[in-house]
Amino acid sequence: MDEEAAQTMFEEVAPAEDSAPESGPYYGDPLLQWEIDEFPRVQRSRLWYVIASAVAVALIIYAVATADFLFAIIILMAGIIMLVSSFSKPNRIEIFVTTLGLAVGDRFYEFKNIRDFSIVYDPPHVKLLYVSFHSPLEPLLSIPLEETDPNDVRDFLGAFCAENLNRTSESLTDRLRRVYKL
Repeated sequence: MDEEAAQTMFEEVAPAEDSAPESGPYYGDPLLQWEIDEFPRVQRSRLWYVIASAVAVALIIYAVATADFLFAIIILMAGIIMLVSSFSKPNRIEIFVTTLGLAVGDRFYEFKNIRDFSIVYDPPHVKLLYVSFHSPLEPLLSIPLEETDPNDVRDFLGAFCAENLNRTSESLTDRLRRVYKL
């Protein structure tokens, strides 16, 4: 999305006197904006692919031997998804901190639904914003900061929601994804 389109996404459209109420949602005034990759780009060696293929084949053989065909299909699908994603370039997703909430691509999270946020910053590998929600149905949201200044993010988000200072390291899933290049 270009800068002009991003700005119009957050401008309140005043309705004409004879028209319908409003042509689009109003997400508040943008305070901070950055872009992230849709999924992390990782460089995998040939050895990584050999080991991953051997593990996948062993798991598929085990699944067929135990007549667990659904597990075999899941392993096969996961392998295909990893292979396809390694050859495709991720799209860029825009992140906006606004006066009313947090916009991540097409999704908008109002501040009233956000329990707290935390920033885990250990460059060059770990630069993450975590957002947790009041609803147990919403998972912990992990947003890469990339080149964004974490102090700016802390200042803008801290004005609207609480900061969780107890979360000082990346989540287990983020660590596994980073270490094993998943």
